[in-house]
Amino acid sequence: MKRTKIVVTLGPASSSAEVIEEMIKAGANVCRINFSHGSYENVLDQIKNIREANIKLGTHAAILADLQGPKLRIGVVENNGIDLVAGNEIKITTKECIGTAACIYITYPQFPKDVKAGESILIDDGKLLLTVIETNGKDEVRALISHGGVLSSKKGVNLPNTKISLPCLTEKDLKDLDFALTNKVDWVGLSFVRSAEDIIELKHIIKRFDHKVVTKVVAKIEKPEAILDIDSIIKETDAIMVARGDLGVEVPMQEVPVIQKMLVRKCLEASKPVIIATQMMESMITNISPSRAEVNDVANSVMDGADAVMLSAETSVGNHPAKVVEAMTKIIEHVEKQSLIYNRDNAAPEINFNAERYISDSICYSAAKMAQSTKASAIITMSHSGYTAFKLSSHRPKANIFVFTDNYHILTILSLVWGVQGFYYDKNISTDHTIADIKFILKKTGFVKINDLVLNIASVPLSEKGKSNMVKLSAVD
Repeated sequence: MKRTKIVVTLGPASSSAEVIEEMIKAGANVCRINFSHGSYENVLDQIKNIREANIKLGTHAAILADLQGPKLRIGVVENNGIDLVAGNEIKITTKECIGTAACIYITYPQFPKDVKAGESILIDDGKLLLTVIETNGKDEVRALISHGGVLSSKKGVNLPNTKISLPCLTEKDLKDLDFALTNKVDWVGLSFVRSAEDIIELKHIIKRFDHKVVTKVVAKIEKPEAILDIDSIIKETDAIMVARGDLGVEVPMQEVPVIQKMLVRKCLEASKPVIIATQMMESMITNISPSRAEVNDVANSVMDGADAVMLSAETSVGNHPAKVVEAMTKIIEHVEKQSLIYNRDNAAPEINFNAERYISDSICYSAAKMAQSTKASAIITMSHSGYTAFKLSSHRPKANIFVFTDNYHILTILSLVWGVQGFYYDKNISTDHTIADIKFILKKTGFVKINDLVLNIASVPLSEKGKSNMVKLSAVD
C-alpha cells in the first residue's frame, strides 16, 4: 500500500465514470475539480461519478474544489495572436477592447491604481515581460516591452512587485464556494493566498454556511507575500499546496526548490498535509512515459516528505490519464521501499498539561516511537474528528496507519493524508471488544497477519468519543 497520496485534476479527458474509476484503481486518492473551467452542470456530473466510483470500488477518494481566486487576465486580442516586439511601448487599459500591438485590455479594474513605475508585468506564465513606465491612476498604464513574443487571448498576468488590492475571494469564488459546500466537498483550495487573514475569512464563511460542514481548507502558496506570512498561514490552514506554476513566476525561479523543501518541513512539524503541484509529469500529456527529470521530481517530493503529489493537465486534458497515475504510483512505491523516508525524528510534545491536545499529542508521539522500536506492523486508531490521524501521519511511521471512524465524511478527508487508510466502523462496544473486533477485521482483509505486533490508540471510555488517551501494544492472534 503506497503512503504518498496522488491528486488528479479532472477535465475533458478524465471526467467520465469509466476514467475516474480507472484512475482510482491506478492509485488516485483525491480528485481535484478546477473551478476556473467548466459549468456547474459538468461539476455535478464529476461529483456524482467520483461518489459512484467510491461505492463501486469500496474506496474513499476525496473531492478537492479548487477556487480560481483573483486571477488576472489579458482580454481578447485580434486574430488570437499579436506580436509584442521588445523595445516597443504598449498601453494597457481597463476599458474593454480588442487587443492590438499598441493597446491591450486587462480584466483587473484597479490595475492603474495598484501598479507603480518600474514594476514588472509578467504575462503567460512569464513568457512575456513588460515594465511599467507610467500610470494615470485611473484606467491606463504605459509599459515597455522588455521581453516580447506572441500574445494570445486571455493569458494570465502576474505582478510580482505589486501589492494587489483585490480581495482573496472574488464574487465568482463566493458563488463557487457556495456550490461546493452545498455539494459537501471534502477540501476547498484557496488560490493566491497572501496572509493568514485570507484563510480565517474563508473558514468563517464555511462555518457560517453550516456549522456542521467539515470541509477543510488547502492554502495554495503562489505569492511572495504568502512566504513572508507562512508560519501564520500554516497555523490557520488545514493543508498547504505548493503551487509551483504561479509561484515560479511570482518569485525568482531558482528560489522555488528551496521554498518547496521549507514548506514541506514546516508542514510536517505542524502536522498539516502538504501537496506538491504543477508540471510533475508534464511530458505525459502526450507521451506514454515521463522524462527522467520528472521521475526525479516526483521521487524527491516523496523523499522530502510530501503528503501528496498532484497531476494537472496530465490528467485533465492528457492523452492517457490512468497511465500517468500508474507511472506516478510506480515511482512512489519504489521510493517508499527506502527506509530513509520513515520515522521522522520529531521532538516530543512540549510539557504543558493545560494544552488542549497535550495528552493526544503525547500518545501519538509515543505510539510512533513504540512502533519503530518494536517493528510493529500497524498503528490502529479510533477517531471521530481525524485529529489523531493527522498527528500520527506527521511522524511518518513505517507501521501502516489504520483509522476506524463512525464519521463517514472524515474517511474522504483523510484520503489526502500520508499513510492513512480509513475504515467505517460504528459499533459501540467495550474498549477490549472493539480492539479485538478491529484486529479481526484487519486480519480478515489481509492488512495484518497472525503474530504481527500492532498498536491500538483509543479514547477511554470509547462511548464519549473524546481525545485519544490510551495506547495498547499487542499481537494479532
